[in-house]
Order: sequence, then structure tokens, then C-alpha cells
Amino acid sequence: MRIVRLTSQTRKSLLDDLLKRSPGHYTQYEETVAHILEQVRERGDQALFDYTRQFDKFDLNAENIRVSREEIDASYEKLDPELIRTMRHCAENIRTFHQKQLRSSWFDAREDGAILGMKITPMCRAGVYVPGGKAAYPSSVLMNVIPAKVAGVKEIVMVTPPGEDGSVNPATLVAADLAGADAVYRVGGAQAIAALAFGTDLVPKVDKITGPGNIFVALAKKAVYGYVGIDSIAGPSEILVLADETADPRYVAADLLSQAEHDELASAILITTSRQLAEQVSQEVDQFLGQLSRREIIQSSLDNYGYILVAEDMEEALEAVNEIASEHLEILTADPFETMAKVKNAGAIFLGPYASEPLGDYFAGPNHILPTNGTARFFSPLSVDDFCKKSSVIFYSREALAKAHEEIERFAESEGLTAHANSVRVRFEDGR
Repeated sequence: MRIVRLTSQTRKSLLDDLLKRSPGHYTQYEETVAHILEQVRERGDQALFDYTRQFDKFDLNAENIRVSREEIDASYEKLDPELIRTMRHCAENIRTFHQKQLRSSWFDAREDGAILGMKITPMCRAGVYVPGGKAAYPSSVLMNVIPAKVAGVKEIVMVTPPGEDGSVNPATLVAADLAGADAVYRVGGAQAIAALAFGTDLVPKVDKITGPGNIFVALAKKAVYGYVGIDSIAGPSEILVLADETADPRYVAADLLSQAEHDELASAILITTSRQLAEQVSQEVDQFLGQLSRREIIQSSLDNYGYILVAEDMEEALEAVNEIASEHLEILTADPFETMAKVKNAGAIFLGPYASEPLGDYFAGPNHILPTNGTARFFSPLSVDDFCKKSSVIFYSREALAKAHEEIERFAESEGLTAHANSVRVRFEDGR
């Protein structure tokens, strides 16, 4: 891996490189996505059938679009029982973590008869997109469906592209069943996002769409935002390791490679205060590369978006960490908890030598649907809150309003909204 001295210029160059991976830089596909969305909106299920034949080479129709209970049951027989046991364990950890995020409605009553509060209500229907193709990620199924289930969403609809024979990966179906999805439809791509956003005769319209996908899925989610809610517009995966001289270079190298193997656009960055560690990690990366199955993808990722940055001190390193705002941040320092206190922007933070990033991908419980491309500055991991709505509640007695009506009228009139002022004034006219 390239080793670079961390300066304001190298930091700017790095940020510019990382931003090139954002879905917002792939505007050449927006017209295609817009056409697909419009076709599904106008032609409904027939457009889904046509696009599935075109892109997935499967003859989709009204009889086979929904995955049957028999197919889900058969999926259990196709998996190693130990994998199913592991998936159950992971699901329980995810469920336990997200149950701690549940919040209750609250009301505050005052002596003058006013009651103020917040009513928290789960969404009625959520849609989850799950990628298909060569790679299947049942862990993402658990991470998307379980928070919605914990939130109390009544109906969770999942969509995923089929294989040429119409099959859906059995691990994906088992994960959907374990997590509590109510229906699975074998349709993918931008057309699946359109179906969830607008509804068809066969696929119900949802209130919110979550889940990762390719550039067409990401741009489709961006386009339908406003018709429905979305979690975020996800970019390629990324990891940033912040380390001092106490870190084990072999651990650091292994963790960087764990994200670089996702795809050629993935980013793996080490920021360290130790030049010696930087050189050792680079050597360990080279040694690991010869052993790993996805070495070509990893090498491309590292060549384009892999960096080892050597900082003058931890203060300079942390400044860069907060500016990059990485999806995954590992802290491998002498006192990782003290270092974490100075971190402002990160999707998920992993502390110490035994909190390797894959622990969060699969097992620990916190969600692995995380903000990417610097959006951790203003976005958070997927959570129960993403599937709930909050409504303000206001009740005023006559006594409470009597104390406030003149101030309300004064403020409304200052804005030229006399009807607003009158709406309050009429309740006290003629001595009422």
C-alpha cells in the first residue's frame, strides 16, 4: 500500500478521491433510471415482468413473482444446519441491541390544563431491498428487517432479483424468515424500487425503502425520495483504522483487507502516528494478498482508494479522521476509549484489538447499514427510529390559552397573518 505523509494537501486529495465514488457522480445513469421508474409507474406489473426478462433472464409473471412458503421451507434443507444456528444467534444479538432503541410516547401535563407530548407510531409498511446476483448477503437481510420488526412495523416487504432459473439464494430466504419478513418478491434493480415506491397490483406500496444495491438501485432510491422515505443513498464500503505504535500490524492489515475485498470502489485507509507501523502494515498487506481469494478485487481497491497516512501526532490524525467521517472506524491505540472521546464523525466505531470490523458486520448486534462517503457527519446507522414516526401532541384548556392568546395574536400579526391571529381571538370575543 502507498505510504503518504499526512498534510493538508494529501488530505484534500484523499477526500477528492473518495468523493468520486459517490452515487452522485454517476449522473450518466439517471436518465435510464428515470425511464425505468416511469415505465413501472405507468405499466405496473407488466413493466416488472419485461425488465426481469431483459436484465435477469427470468420469465417473471403473476404466478411466480412472490416467493412461496414452500420455497422458503425448502431453503432450510439446502443450508448447513450450523449456518442456520449461527444465523439465529446473530439475529438474536441484533434483536436484543435494537430493542434497547425503542422509545415510548410521552406526555407532560401542566397545572393550567395544558398537555404537551410526543406520540411515536411505527410505519405501516416497510420495503427492504436485498442484492442478488453472484453475491448474497443474508446478514444485510437481518440488519434491515429486524429493526423494522422491533419498531412494530405491521408489514415488511422484501424484494430481491432472481437467478436465471427464478431461484432466490436459500440463505437470503432463511434470513428473511428468521428476521420476520412478511413477503418476498423476486424482482430487483431500479424496477423493484419503483414497485415499492409507487405500488403495483402485485407489489404493495411501502412507506419507507431501506437496503443497499448497485448504482441503479441507489439512483432509483434517490429519485423516489419524497414519494417514500429512504434510509440513505449508500456508496461503496470503507474502513479507516486509526492506530499508534502499540497496534499489531498484522491485525491492522487484515482489517484493511476485510473491506477492500467488497469491490473495486471500496476504500481502506490507515492513519497512524508511527512510520514503523505504516511500513510493517504495508508488508503484511502484501503477504496476505497472496493468500486471499478475491486478491484481484482487493488489489484494484487498494491501488485506487487505499492509503497509509502518517501523521505528525494524534491531534493531526484525529482531525483527518473527523474530516473523512468513515463508515467504519477502528481505533487501535494505547487507550482507545480516550481516543474515541475525540471522534466526532464515524458510522460505527470499533475499539481495541479484538473488535475487528466483521464483528459488526455479522454478530455483535449494532446495525451494519451505515453512512458512507462522509455522510457520517450528518447521518446515523439504520435503527428502530428509522421505522417510526413522531407526532407532536398539543392540548390546551381555556385557562391555559387565556394566558397566552394575546402573545400569539401579537406574533401572528407581526408576520401579517391576521387569520392566524383571528383563529385565537375568536375564542375570547364577546366575553366568551
